[in-house]
Amino acid sequence: MKSVGFLVAFAAFVLGSFNGAANAAEAKQDFKLVNKTGYEIKHVYVSPSKSDDWEEDVLGKDTLDDGEAWNIKFHRDVRTCKWDLKVTYADDDSNAVWQNIDLCEIERITIRYNRRSDTTSASFD
Repeated sequence: MKSVGFLVAFAAFVLGSFNGAANAAEAKQDFKLVNKTGYEIKHVYVSPSKSDDWEEDVLGKDTLDDGEAWNIKFHRDVRTCKWDLKVTYADDDSNAVWQNIDLCEIERITIRYNRRSDTTSASFD
């Protein structure tokens, strides 16, 4: 159900982008994901904020170890700036989610885990 809605919205957006705003047409969503959680990350999902589906794991390799960084690249035909990010930890399959990240303005996302408060946070640069 979400995939059909995403495809319809994506098609409408692509058609609209031919007339569309310069910011969306010039969008550069590539970013570097840095893992400073103290744990291994098993999956990374990035999906347009208007989508209800996480699509495929974009990690591009088996896992992202603590202290490692990974460059996440987008196809240039995807022309939206607002994205959601989900990471899944390898040790217990728990996850953390961030919504409405403006990837046209961000080049680096650093994820940290606070053991005392049991929360995962992210900084956006």
